Amino acid sequence: MAEPLRALRAAAAALAFAAALAGCAVTQPKPPEVDLPATPAPTAAQLALLERWWLAFGDPALVALVDEALAGNLDVASAFARVELARAQVLLAQSYLYPYGNLVVGASRSRISGVGSTPLPAGTPLVSNNLSVGIELGYELDLWGKYRSGTLAARNELAASRYFRESVRAAVASDVASAYFRLRAADAELRLLEDTLKSREDTVRLQRDRFDGGIVGEYDLRQAEAERSAVVANIARARQGIGLLEGALATLAGRPPREVYAPIVARAGPSGPILSVPELPADLPSGLMERRPDIRRAEALLAASELRVQQARAAYYPSISLTAAYGSESAALADLFTSPASIWRFGAALLQPLIGLKGIEANVQSSEAIRDQALVGYRQTVQTAFREVHDALVVHRTAREILVAESARRDQLASALEVANLRYDAGRTSFLEVLDAQRQLLSAETQRIAAARDTQIAIVSFARALGGGWEPATLADAMP
Repeated sequence: MAEPLRALRAAAAALAFAAALAGCAVTQPKPPEVDLPATPAPTAAQLALLERWWLAFGDPALVALVDEALAGNLDVASAFARVELARAQVLLAQSYLYPYGNLVVGASRSRISGVGSTPLPAGTPLVSNNLSVGIELGYELDLWGKYRSGTLAARNELAASRYFRESVRAAVASDVASAYFRLRAADAELRLLEDTLKSREDTVRLQRDRFDGGIVGEYDLRQAEAERSAVVANIARARQGIGLLEGALATLAGRPPREVYAPIVARAGPSGPILSVPELPADLPSGLMERRPDIRRAEALLAASELRVQQARAAYYPSISLTAAYGSESAALADLFTSPASIWRFGAALLQPLIGLKGIEANVQSSEAIRDQALVGYRQTVQTAFREVHDALVVHRTAREILVAESARRDQLASALEVANLRYDAGRTSFLEVLDAQRQLLSAETQRIAAARDTQIAIVSFARALGGGWEPATLADAMP
């Protein structure tokens, strides 16, 4: 037993020497410097505002829809599966950092020729058995950080998959909210058109009575009927839009096909789309944008690509493998576990690439090109993030101004219609003036509904631009 012990001690010494050579630890690459506006760090209240921003609208139906979508949306489910795939890749990369061990059990029976060119001694059996059992161990020394770089790269790719999942969740939440506010606006427009149709029906009846009495001509009657038909067509369009939006929301919520085919989408009471929406401050710090999942994902992918370059370069250097085996071998099962049947083996091998270096060089250049592409992608992501926030702020400010102006315009045109009716009843103007005032008022009321919808969607776009809708645990724990 002394000789195997000496071999094991030699193996331990070799591992210690390898550990000393591998003292240079692989470190997490830092993202490049980006020229960002100088703003204070985000406060806890600001972070809480964006974490579940849809709560600020105070609409239980919206909250229920968003929560349903985050739990059941198929894109979110696919993103979760992507995280699990990345987690498995990390486990695979980590496996190369440790020795491998195999239990080897073998049995064979063979026969040799009795009439070969070399005569066999008398009594030599032609048929023999060979039984073996043992443990084989192996380990490749990671002297140049090939496997450590690969493991850290896999961890960054796992982090990127988690950030991608959060990007999908944020997109789903904003898509649901935008579709919901469009649906509320379509509901309000439908109610407006249905009320307008009643007044148009009254107008048609009044004009028919006047036509029958010879007070007005056929032209006025036909104009009134045409206006009624226009409203009927717009009602059909509004119902069409409502049906499409309900289907879109059912799909975003991840409902089964039966419910997508016949969607039922709950919404707040019929109080119109002009709701109380939160005011977002214009001086939110840029640190909020740095928390955007897509920016964090771009950072992780850039770090992973840099580590893949290091991993590819390590192939230029020699690899050293240690192997060991211990077991027993005999021809008879009864002798297999006796002391004379014991066998052992210990060895080391060095592999230095000599031919095929061009292949390694090509792999390094490919990894460097992927890294350069990831660097450009990171800069583009940051640039796009700030542009989206800028655009969302501009839309948010102007949307409220448009809503105020459209509300005033609607009130003014309502007064104008009253005057037109008085003038027509007094015989001082034609029916065309009344029809024109009715058209303008309907258009103004429709535009006011659209302005209210756009004001709400501007809030949604601003929250999405800041990356709102994340899970705090993901942003805190995702990075390796």
